[in-house]
Amino acid sequence: MGKVIQFIKECHGELKKVIWPSREDVYSSVKVVILSTILIAAVLGIVDFLLSLGVQIIF
Repeated sequence: MGKVIQFIKECHGELKKVIWPSREDVYSSVKVVILSTILIAAVLGIVDFLLSLGVQIIF
């Protein structure tokens, strides 16, 4: 049981050392991820459409 308590104390100590991002940093990161996801999805959708069209023309 002593090891568990020591582990929890060490985890708590390490979490105090963490530099947490500000709310603005999190919002800007979320915006970048969402916009990147939408852009990549659009590009992949266009590529898929063009490849499907090419296969239909060939066959």
